[in-house]
Order: sequence, then structure tokens, then C-alpha cells
Amino acid sequence: MSHNTYGHLFRVTTWGESHGPALGCVIDGCPPGIRFTQAEVQADLDKRRPGSSRFVTQRREPDQVRILSGVLPEDDGETLMTTGTPISMMIENVDQRSKDYGEIAKRYRPGHADYTYDMKYGIRDYRGGGRSSARETAARVAAGALARKVVPGLKVRGALVAMGEKDIDRNNWDWSTVDRPDNPFFTPDEASIAIFTEYLDGIRKAGSSVGAIIEIVAEGIPAGLGAPIYGKLDQDIASLLMSINAVKGVEIGNGFAAARLTGEDNADQMRIGKDGKPHFLSNQAGGILGGISTGMPVVARFAVKPTSSILTPRKSVDSDGNEVDVTTKGRHDPCVGIRAVPIGEAMVACAIADHYLRHRGQTGRV
Repeated sequence: MSHNTYGHLFRVTTWGESHGPALGCVIDGCPPGIRFTQAEVQADLDKRRPGSSRFVTQRREPDQVRILSGVLPEDDGETLMTTGTPISMMIENVDQRSKDYGEIAKRYRPGHADYTYDMKYGIRDYRGGGRSSARETAARVAAGALARKVVPGLKVRGALVAMGEKDIDRNNWDWSTVDRPDNPFFTPDEASIAIFTEYLDGIRKAGSSVGAIIEIVAEGIPAGLGAPIYGKLDQDIASLLMSINAVKGVEIGNGFAAARLTGEDNADQMRIGKDGKPHFLSNQAGGILGGISTGMPVVARFAVKPTSSILTPRKSVDSDGNEVDVTTKGRHDPCVGIRAVPIGEAMVACAIADHYLRHRGQTGRV
């Protein structure tokens, strides 16, 4: 299977399967001299980790990262410094239950990649989806933790802004709410915690699932990142976000809502600020114009479909050509969009890090 690598200069290759012994990533092209700690990588992985609340899969994985190469330890015993050589990180799988999938070894689960993988490769790993499982995204989050360090001053944050039919109130947006221990949804609206709790409890107890919309905001990005015509920053952000499991739509800035605006409302006007530099009076474009960053925050949203693994029997067929009904057992997220928040952050961070290095290499400017 090819196409397991993304990025041009900051290149990430992920490896491993959902029910294999381990998974991980190799980062090639990370500049030397970048300092980070294993604890910083682990903190991002803990946000994505399963079993953290009743609203996510109860698979018990510690997701403990091991950094195998590409770094030198500093004297304090905690800080690591990149050497410029490939950085390999590994996360062991410790709570696989492959027997949960024995009944569907030949059955194609509706909404999953079972059928398409079988048609393409003539073989599929039925144990949790194998390579197509969202378990693979743990490696992406590990890579994203390092990508954040590549661009000086970069801050990438994500939040869940809609779950099924329920939307947050943007007037209540508070980033400090997102990481509160009593907020299992990554919502920035405190009032929505109780609403989402009641709503998703009903979905979960019914054995069903629901989708979500995630918003990623990246700040501290210099103007000038991105390259026309076929290397646009928003193009690559959209591509990486679409590569996340279960993502069915991506928008930048106003996105599809821009189609309902007039030119007067949509265009971001400019003035000279007190610092003598151009300043935008709004950010309808989501921080990108012509595929190149403006210096304003980059804003991207992506839609995550409902988890296809549900208890309600669904009509399907098997690999022998029989019509069957499929009920998916095992441990699954009633709203997979919740754990997509740190994954989206990682993908946006990787795209920006890659473009930062490409810009520096092409222009000598940062």
C-alpha cells in the first residue's frame, strides 16, 4: 500500500495497524536544533486518547509515545533537541480485542472502507479496519506536536462547534473552556457542555452515533506562506484535513457561507495600523488569500460523519456474494468528531510547518 507519506520538506510517514503490535511515524526533514520534550508530545496524544470519557470508545490504550531516533538529550534529562535526521516515534497497541470482529471477517460493514479496500487490494484487515482505522491518527498527533515547534510563535487550537443538530453559541466562545477537565467535548461554549451531554447520552444509549463540526484556528503565522498555483496553503490544509478518517467536508474562512455574501461583506478591507503596517479589518478569508497567508489567523472547519459502527442492523453483503445484515460489535465512539479535535490541530500544524520550511527555502525570508 502506497501513499502513506504527506508533506514536501516536513515529511511524515505513518505506519502500523489498529490491531497490530504498534503504530508510529517517521518525520523526515525536521530542521536540527528544535527543542521539545516527550511530555509535550504525550500531552497532545492524551487529548486524542481513547477511554477518556463515556462519550468515546472504551478501548483502553495509554498511547505512551517512545521517541526512537533523530534527537539528542539535553543536560536537564527532559529536553530533546532534533539533529536533522529522521525522527521515529512509536506507540504500542496494548488493548486490541480482535475477537470482537470475528463475525464480520467476510462481511462488509456499511459506511466503512471494508468493501473499497477489498476491491482495491484483494485483501482487508477486518480487525478494526487495520490501516483504515482511526487508530492510525495517533501517529499524526505525535508528528503534529513536533510540527508546532517548527514555526516560531505558532499557536494551533481546535474546538468542537457543532454536534449533530446542536450548535454552540459563538457569543460564549472562551478558549479556556476547551481544556477544562469537566468538558469532554472540546467545546468553547460552557453552556453547551450540558446540552451535548444530554444529547450524546441519548445517542449512545440507543447504540447509534452522530457527526460533528470541528474548527481549527492557527495564530502566529507570518504573511507569505503558500505558493500559487498548485501549492496553496489552504489547498494543502484542506487536503490533510480531508485525509482524516470520516471527514466529508472542509472549508476555509467563511467557506460555503461566502457564497451567500455580497462582495462588500466578504472582502477583508485594509488600513495602516499604528505600527505602520497594513492591517485587515476583518478575516472573512480565514487568513489566506490567493493561497498565501495574510498574517491573520488561519481558520479551517471540517465535518466528521457519524461513526459507521452502530448496533442497529444494517443491510449489506459479504465477500461470497450473500446478502447479510451487519451489527457492529466492539468499542466505538458515539461521536468520533470529539477525538478529531487534536487530530485536526495536528494536520493544520503539519501543513503550516511544511509551508514555513518551503517558504524559507525558496525566498530566504521568514
